[in-house]
Amino acid sequence: MSAPTPRLGFAGNRLVRDGELRTETSLAEALDHPEAGFYVQAAGQWLAHQDGDSIRPLLGRGEAQTLLGSQEPELLLGHTGDGQPRLAVRLSEARIAALGMDGEGAERRLGGLPLFDLRMLGHREALDADTEGQLAQAAHLLNWHDSARFCGRCGDATVSEAAGFRRRCTKCDHMIFPRTDPVSIMLVQDGAGRCLMGRQPHFPAGMWSCLAGFIEAGETIEDAVRRETFEEAGITVGAVRYHSSQPWPFPNSLMIGCMAEALTTEIQFDGAELEDCRWFDREEVRAMLEGQHPQGLTLPAPFAIAHHLIRAFLEGRERDHAFL
Repeated sequence: MSAPTPRLGFAGNRLVRDGELRTETSLAEALDHPEAGFYVQAAGQWLAHQDGDSIRPLLGRGEAQTLLGSQEPELLLGHTGDGQPRLAVRLSEARIAALGMDGEGAERRLGGLPLFDLRMLGHREALDADTEGQLAQAAHLLNWHDSARFCGRCGDATVSEAAGFRRRCTKCDHMIFPRTDPVSIMLVQDGAGRCLMGRQPHFPAGMWSCLAGFIEAGETIEDAVRRETFEEAGITVGAVRYHSSQPWPFPNSLMIGCMAEALTTEIQFDGAELEDCRWFDREEVRAMLEGQHPQGLTLPAPFAIAHHLIRAFLEGRERDHAFL
């Protein structure tokens, strides 16, 4: 029996968001709820309790208030199925300084709690899928709030509204909503049992992955797949099929995974974008997936959508999804 397919990272969020139903009192009501839970970020990482391999980033109201001091949370992520609010807050630099950061690197602690990087938690599958997805939503929205403090029309200050689901300019009343940057990520196949993968200079040694790139203004998903593949590898793509998507809060992307069919096979890769690019047959991909490649080549971790695209190719499931 084959091993179960690993879960896709950051995609398990089950909160009821109700963004269109929020009122001026939604945030206060959430903060007053006795079962409110808080995710607290400091210096780009998340505070959490740890007991062996168990990591619990959801903090109770008392714990959160001790960390926050006079700082007020402004972001309501949503409610659980039984009505418990989930909120997120990023500690200010002044508050971090007041609490005092202890330790260095992966051993840092704040207010007696260790800090964890969200990507590393995804790699380790240290969280349940729902909590992992809630943290991804929190990271995305906190990043957006930090970048949208001033109006893009008149330059004046903005304020948070709808419990953190939008911002409004205090001068011209321009409404600002969270942005999501769509990214096409594709596994291109040649029809002869091979797939195309590349290496970017910042990848870990030996790791290969799918090609990817931002979808441009006025561009369809399938045309972005074709354009990016040609720009990065010199390969012309025909049919494109949607596979799956993944929230990627670093800082605010949505990865749109596709399978694509190559019309040409001669690679002329862009040395500015890629360190290398080549075709891989299924046996070589299987060896990489199983950690048995003779040259030590590897694939992205199971939490990444690239891993799932490559696994679908390996298992012959690349045609099980819809044409775009």
